[in-house]
Amino acid sequence: MEWSERGLILGLKKHGETSVILELMTRGHGRHLGVVRGGRSKSMQPVLQPGNEVEAVWRARLEEHLGLYAVEPAALRTELLLSSAQGLHGVGLLGALLRLLPERDPHPGLYERAQVLLSQLTTPLAPALFVHFELALLAELGFGLDLDQCAATGAREDLVYVSPKSARAVSRDAGAPWATKLLPLPAFLREAPGSPVTRENVCDGFRLTEFFLARDVYLPRGLKPPEARAAFIASF
Repeated sequence: MEWSERGLILGLKKHGETSVILELMTRGHGRHLGVVRGGRSKSMQPVLQPGNEVEAVWRARLEEHLGLYAVEPAALRTELLLSSAQGLHGVGLLGALLRLLPERDPHPGLYERAQVLLSQLTTPLAPALFVHFELALLAELGFGLDLDQCAATGAREDLVYVSPKSARAVSRDAGAPWATKLLPLPAFLREAPGSPVTRENVCDGFRLTEFFLARDVYLPRGLKPPEARAAFIASF
């Protein structure tokens, strides 16, 4: 078995005396692990860092085997990402979120979003892009939110709440009697990624995604939200 793809480095761990098990996110093969022989050498250490991209060739005798990676550097971002707390914690959060996906299950849309996010990770756009990413992740896991129209009236305007029960948007008028029980819906989530936002709006967005991630993903799996998430939010 053999395939070659560009991959985002999510993490690695020691394997034997000189090798590492490398965890990549690829477009066509999803989150995929493999051994890099000599991955702990001085020449490979700057390449095999979370947030970098590599051109990878994976080989194994059988598809279900762990297999071996041969990698070449494609985009090295370590120095830039480590230059800010937002970049450092953002890389950790991105890896933690992508690990919620089944191994070897392709999610090309999330791969493309992850590439965009990494390219903006040290900019003011990153926090809002992360909220969009978490919404996309929920949808890929089967827990997508419906933010296009009001759950009560079908209206598409003045949507300012989300129902925690149905995960659907609610308009201002329809939700007014139950406002204290509904989740705020920041306007930027219904606009194109990159639209101007305030810190308060972004924090509302993170609170929204946190509720559904905790209820539908973390709690059923017996997991806690990653520490990198709180650290990233604090960093901006």
